[in-house]
Amino acid sequence: MSLRDAGPPIALVVIIGIFAVLSSDFRTVGNVQNIMDAAAVLAVATCGISFVLMMGSIDLSVPGVMGASAIAVALLVANNRNGNDLGLLGVLVAILLGAALGCLSGVALVGLKVPSFMTTLGVSAVGLGVATLMFAGVQPNISDEMLRGWAVNRFLGLAYLTWIAMACVLVGWLVQRYSRLGRYAYAIGGAEEVLALSGVKVAPYKVAVFTLAGSFYALAGVMVTSQLSAGLVQAGAGYDFRAITAAVVGGTLLTGGRGGVLHSAVGVLLVTVLINGLVQVGVSPYWQGGVQGLIVVAAVSAAVIPQRRRNQVTK
Repeated sequence: MSLRDAGPPIALVVIIGIFAVLSSDFRTVGNVQNIMDAAAVLAVATCGISFVLMMGSIDLSVPGVMGASAIAVALLVANNRNGNDLGLLGVLVAILLGAALGCLSGVALVGLKVPSFMTTLGVSAVGLGVATLMFAGVQPNISDEMLRGWAVNRFLGLAYLTWIAMACVLVGWLVQRYSRLGRYAYAIGGAEEVLALSGVKVAPYKVAVFTLAGSFYALAGVMVTSQLSAGLVQAGAGYDFRAITAAVVGGTLLTGGRGGVLHSAVGVLLVTVLINGLVQVGVSPYWQGGVQGLIVVAAVSAAVIPQRRRNQVTK
């Protein structure tokens, strides 16, 4: 393991140690459970965006996909708007909707050949538009006990949502480590031209990565609906920046070819612990956004400066 790979875990341990000394409430079992539960939705969204970042692309469709999936699942399970009661089938349909929006991002990217942040920003607008149409001015409140129980019921002290998030991290790592899709995502980010010259059709794998990412975003939107017991168009507001922040802090490069799901999971914990610790020691929440921004700048600089010194180029 290189120093850059070991850096985020070491930083996580150091930050935990500092806040444990500064605040007695921080080191309680209840607060540890709160940290894990608070990280659940962000961890799932970050799993999806990690694959996109590994390719060297940027995905800004998270708010739109999460919003559309949140409204969709709220209208498909038992709710106050209609007579639907599809249960897990409704969750599956919402995830398929997110996968379809992710696929649209990938098709637009390889078809239009424009920067990924532009195509995904457009797809985010499409998702928000679909969510607004389904919302129709009346908030759907869910009464489905299964979905509401994800946020309320606990197993071994952790909410079901937290266990779902850990399962997503495991699945993401398995896909990254043992599937052709995961290996090619790395290769596309590292040297796409070389991969194409070796005879691999890159475009289908790009579309597949965005489709997989959309599925993760959709599940994150379903999890937000479980937490709020209602579907909101703005369920994914801000999660694009937060997910990119967590991934970059964990060691997944914006330029692609380095990092991955486990790196990003460490970044999720690091960001969540930092926010929780700042609250515990009495720092105003208005400063938290600025602190996250500074962390992103520092993390990106730490990753990019060694490469620039080797290559003697500035981008």
